[in-house]
Amino acid sequence: MPQYVMAIDVGTGSCRAVVFDRAGRQISIAQQEWAHRPLPGVPGSQVFETRRNWGLISRCVRESLSAGSIEPSQIKAVSASSMREGMVLYDARGREIWACPNVDSRAAAEARLMVEDGTAEKIYFESGDWVSITAPPRFLWIRRNRPDIFRKIAHMGMISDWILYRLSGRFVTDPSVGSSSAMFDLRRRRWSPAIAELCGLEIGIFPEVVESGNEIGEGVTVEAAHETGLAPGTPVVSGGGDTQMGLVGIGAGGADRITIVGGSFWQTTVLMDRARIDPKIRLRTLCHALPDQWMMEGIGFYSGLTMRWFRDAFCQSEKEEARRRGTDPYIAMEDLARSVPPGSNGVLGIFSNLMNSKRWVHASPSLIQFDIGDPARSGKKECIRAIEESAAYVALGHLKIIESIARGRTDHVLMTGGASKGSLWPQIVSDVLGVRVDVSVVKESTALGAAICAGRGAGWYDDIRDASRRLVRIEKRLEPSRKNHELYRGLYSNWSEVYARSLAMVEEGLVRPLWRAAGS
Repeated sequence: MPQYVMAIDVGTGSCRAVVFDRAGRQISIAQQEWAHRPLPGVPGSQVFETRRNWGLISRCVRESLSAGSIEPSQIKAVSASSMREGMVLYDARGREIWACPNVDSRAAAEARLMVEDGTAEKIYFESGDWVSITAPPRFLWIRRNRPDIFRKIAHMGMISDWILYRLSGRFVTDPSVGSSSAMFDLRRRRWSPAIAELCGLEIGIFPEVVESGNEIGEGVTVEAAHETGLAPGTPVVSGGGDTQMGLVGIGAGGADRITIVGGSFWQTTVLMDRARIDPKIRLRTLCHALPDQWMMEGIGFYSGLTMRWFRDAFCQSEKEEARRRGTDPYIAMEDLARSVPPGSNGVLGIFSNLMNSKRWVHASPSLIQFDIGDPARSGKKECIRAIEESAAYVALGHLKIIESIARGRTDHVLMTGGASKGSLWPQIVSDVLGVRVDVSVVKESTALGAAICAGRGAGWYDDIRDASRRLVRIEKRLEPSRKNHELYRGLYSNWSEVYARSLAMVEEGLVRPLWRAAGS
């Protein structure tokens, strides 16, 4: 019988289970969208509901097996990837006692104190990440506001680690997801005793660190098998953070490779053979999934989720059309926007700001500059393109910073993730950046990266880097329109100025931001 591996991929906006064969071909997928509720009376909080979310993940696993007509015994290994920064705490019996997703920002006061006393900078230059949405201020918040929980902490892990724990019963992490906690010694790729001490924690609560692609424990437990439909004893293999797995899944394994991972959030990244850290504290640096590489990234906040919001709020007819045709609603939306020229007939999308770790505040989300006298040229289709252009502008801003720190001018980027499924958004990225954009065949590249790790654990591949290069195939290469690029140079400058003035209204307290990082 054919043999397969499974990747479980947990993002900010959804979870999915994806099955791949040995050649890296996607066989089946099942997905569930979700949201993370705030805790009443706790500003900035978002709760990761472990019981409910594990039920959704288990449903995805079962539905993916069913969709591919796959017997559990045909799955030779399973691995996982997830959003970074989100974390789960456990008591001495291994029960979850506290969990949050990546965008939880309840620890604003604690982060602000760490900034004021200089602790934040110490952590940044050791861990590569700021305190805005990472573990150090969250631990301080728990110690101050939930001392009952703080006293019970016996184990800590990231969201990806939690999936592996649920499957195998073992507490482990890998450097790519562990380093997103800001509790890591970035250069040594290990937990930092110094940062743990700053948070009042014993280093023993942190899980064992294993590099991506290693089998852990004795496989899927009987309990997890009952919940998910996987066979007991199926090998469980360490995976990694979503962006790093996406880079593995797109074949980006060499230093200086520029990649855009266009998911719920957009990450513009560069791989490096040493741990460079942005001296101006704008971008972040994490460990890559390959043991001798690191990754610097700028994050486009909610870039993909913005399009999902517009789909659900304003595109019911496109959703109905897609349902009738059995296609993706986003395809119908892009078809609608395809006739709109660069600049969206004047409509501007104000959503994500450029990343600035030290003070990351976003303008109030808006679509502005409609011509109410000409609805045929100033309506839904212009909004769709304006949302896509705004995400590309943020990617351009991050690329400029990366080029100033890590390398000179690039001539092409790799693009993957849901935003690369159509043809309009990748072409807009190419035109805005003025470089060639290569799009991989498999758009679920984060899942493919985790599947490659699972394949290594199953003995299919000797080396993650080599498997990544051999399995990944480029579907299309999009060249920039020089005419459009020249237009976008001016449009980007104008968008940047409008964004700054929109942000000023947030700073004056007139409107709410899209999101404000803790301590900003």
